[in-house]
Amino acid sequence: MFDFIPQEYEKIVNIIFLIVTALIAHHALTYRTAEGKKDFVRLFFGCIAAIYFILFLLKNVLGIILPGFGN
Repeated sequence: MFDFIPQEYEKIVNIIFLIVTALIAHHALTYRTAEGKKDFVRLFFGCIAAIYFILFLLKNVLGIILPGFGN
């Protein structure tokens, strides 16, 4: 995914990217306001981050080819 990173560092950068994306998705999906309500915008972007995490994991880390999602 990251073409400017040398080949020997690609695996570690992918793992760091996955960790950061997972933390963002987890925070957004579990966040509650002081009244205990969930925020729609955080849920929406948390779902987007979670889907992106899964797609990135399957395609770039595990090497599974997904039909309809590019190369």
